Amino acid sequence: MKKKSTWIIIGVIILVVIWAIGINNKMVTMEENVSKAWGNVENVYQRRADLIPNLVNTVKGYAAHETSTFEAVVNARAKATSITVNPEDMTAEQLKEFQKAQNEVGGALGRLIAISESYPELKANENFKELQAQLEGTENRIAVERRNFNESANGYNTFIRKFPQSIIAGMRGFEKKPYFEAEEGANKAPKVEF
Repeated sequence: MKKKSTWIIIGVIILVVIWAIGINNKMVTMEENVSKAWGNVENVYQRRADLIPNLVNTVKGYAAHETSTFEAVVNARAKATSITVNPEDMTAEQLKEFQKAQNEVGGALGRLIAISESYPELKANENFKELQAQLEGTENRIAVERRNFNESANGYNTFIRKFPQSIIAGMRGFEKKPYFEAEEGANKAPKVEF
């Protein structure tokens, strides 16, 4: 009788260990998916950063006296590309800093594109049109990859916070990942005046 209960206890312990290993492995996989999604976000932001010099140089040829706008774009790009976020120990503050720098790039690019309205020959330039189309496509990719990152982080965060996974997550040091958030003021509709 004692021998049978010992085997039952050993069997239960083995099942609990296998179950815990399975949960740990799932959390590792989900965390790696978050890291992969972050890599995709960085990739599309890098694509945008790579387009900026060509766009600035094209516009410079037509609007040489708009130097403050060119400097704003170049400085915003430099600041944005200098910020790196490690997905392994990403914090909400790091992500906000990264997002703020990227938003500055977006604003500076918006001003650069707006310059083209004052220069009809620039708007008609094929190189400028192509760069503008690539930039628009990149902005769409950024939105898609940010959404994919948030979905991946949400799945991971939900999984590690549910019981009983939360116990193993706490023991193994799995921490919640931050999300991309809407730009401040994005909830307000733009004012349209005629």
